[in-house]
Amino acid sequence: MLRWAWRQLTTMRTALILLLVLALASIPGSLLPQRIQDPAQVTQYIEDNPRIGPFLDAVQLFDVYASVWFAAIYILLMVSLVGCVLPRSKQHYKAMRQAPPPAPRRLSRMPGYQAFTASGTAEDMLTVAEARLKKLGYRTTRRGDAVSAERGYLRETGNLLFHICLLGVTVTMAVGALIGYSGQRILVEGETFTNSLVAYDSFEPGSYFSADRLDDYRLRLNKFDASFDDTAAGNQFGQPRAFNADVTTIQNGQETDHSLRVNEPIRIDGSRVYLTGNGYAPVITVRNGEGNVTYSGPVVFLPQDGVYTSRGVVKVPDASPDQLGFVGILLPTASQNEKGELVSQFAELRNPYLVMNVFAGDLGLDAGIAQSVYELDTDNLDQLAGPDGQPLQLYLKPGETAELPDGLGSVELEEIKRYVALDVRHDPTQGIMLAFTIFLLAGLGLSLFVPRRRMWVRAADTDDGVATEVASLARGEDPRVVQAAESLAVELNNSPSRKA
Repeated sequence: MLRWAWRQLTTMRTALILLLVLALASIPGSLLPQRIQDPAQVTQYIEDNPRIGPFLDAVQLFDVYASVWFAAIYILLMVSLVGCVLPRSKQHYKAMRQAPPPAPRRLSRMPGYQAFTASGTAEDMLTVAEARLKKLGYRTTRRGDAVSAERGYLRETGNLLFHICLLGVTVTMAVGALIGYSGQRILVEGETFTNSLVAYDSFEPGSYFSADRLDDYRLRLNKFDASFDDTAAGNQFGQPRAFNADVTTIQNGQETDHSLRVNEPIRIDGSRVYLTGNGYAPVITVRNGEGNVTYSGPVVFLPQDGVYTSRGVVKVPDASPDQLGFVGILLPTASQNEKGELVSQFAELRNPYLVMNVFAGDLGLDAGIAQSVYELDTDNLDQLAGPDGQPLQLYLKPGETAELPDGLGSVELEEIKRYVALDVRHDPTQGIMLAFTIFLLAGLGLSLFVPRRRMWVRAADTDDGVATEVASLARGEDPRVVQAAESLAVELNNSPSRKA
C-alpha cells in the first residue's frame, strides 16, 4: 500500500492536480481579510457575520497562508515534484547514453514513410543517410542494413529543467520570506523617513530577520504631483493620469534625487521602495481658550472615492478642560449637488473645504489600549452643539480659523499637503529568483518547441538498384513528422554523393 501511494504521489498527474489545488486554496486569501495583514478587519468581519465568521476562523480561512491545510498542500506538492523529477532525471540520463533503437521490421507502419529505388549501392546510401542525419542534429547508429537516428533529447531536458527550477523558485521564495522583511510608511511632503523599526507604521519581518540587517538610509519626500483628466467625457473624466513623487535618499552623507512612480520602485542597496498610495494631509492647528497651541501638524485623511473625498480624525489629548476630538471630511473641489449637499467634483485642490464635527470628553488614550489613528471612539465623548442647538459643524478653507464654543479655543486650517504611502521590501534572494525564473522559462520553451523524433533508413541492393525505405516516428505531438521523412527521402534520392 505504501509503495502504491508513493507511486501515485510522484506521478506528474498528481503534481499538476496539487498545483491546481494550491491555486484554488489561495482564493480565500484574496477574498477574505487576513489576520496577518489587518487583524482589526478580521475582528470586524467576525462581528458582522456572527454565524459564518467563527466557522471560517475555525478552519483558518483568515490565516490561509499560515494554515495547516495550505501547508499540507504545498509540502505534498514539493514531495511530489522531487519524487517525480529525480527518477525521471536518472532515466533521462540513461536514455541519453543509449544508442537509438534498431529499425522495426516493418517501417511502412510508421506515421512518416517513403520508399524509392535509386542508383548506386546500399553501402553508399546508408553512408550518405548517416551523414545527413548527423548534420540535422540526430544521434545515429548503424546496424546491418539500416541506420537508426534519434533527436529531441532537449525536450525532456527542458521539461526536467522546468520542474527543477519550479522547485528552486518555491524554495527561494520561502527563504526570502524567512530572512527578508516588508514595511509600510505614510510620508507627508517635507517629512523624512529613517529606515529603522520605530519609523515604520507597520512592519512584517521574516522569522529569521534581524534588525541589524536594516540598510542605513533616510528618505525625504520633497513634493508629490498627481494629474487627473479634466478633458475627457463620461467615465474617463477625473481619472488619474500620472503620479510622481520627488524624493531624496540620504546615504553615507550623500543625497540622491529620485522620481518615484507607480510600478517603478527605487532601489536602495537590497531594498525596494514602492509607491502604493497617496492622499491629502491638512495641516491643522488647535489652540485652547488662552491661545496656546495644543495640537499642530499634518493629519492624514484617507480617500473614500475616486474624487478623493477624504476622511480623517484629529485627537487633541492636551486640550483642557476636556479633551477634544474632530472628525473631518475633506472636499478637494467642493460644490453643491441637486440636494444642496456639499460634495467633491474633482480630485485636485480647486476649491478645497474641510468640514469637521467636534467632540469633547475623554478620548480613552490614558487607558493604555491601542486605538486606530483613523477612527474616533465617541463612547465617552459628547458632540458639541452650535448656537442653534444643532450639532456643530466647522467649515474651513486653507488659511481660515474657526472659533469653538464655550471658550474651548479655535481650529485653524493652515494648508493642505500631499502624502504618499510607501511599501519598503527587502528580499536578498532576488538574484537567485531571477536566475531560476530565466532557466524555468528556458526549460518551458524547450519542452514546448523541441520535437522528439526517431528516424530510420533501410537500404538493400536489388537488380533494379538500391531499394530504400525512410521512416519517421514522433514521441509526442510533432506535425512535421511526415514531412521529415519526405524531405529526407528526396535528399537521399537526389544526392550526388553516391556512386553511380
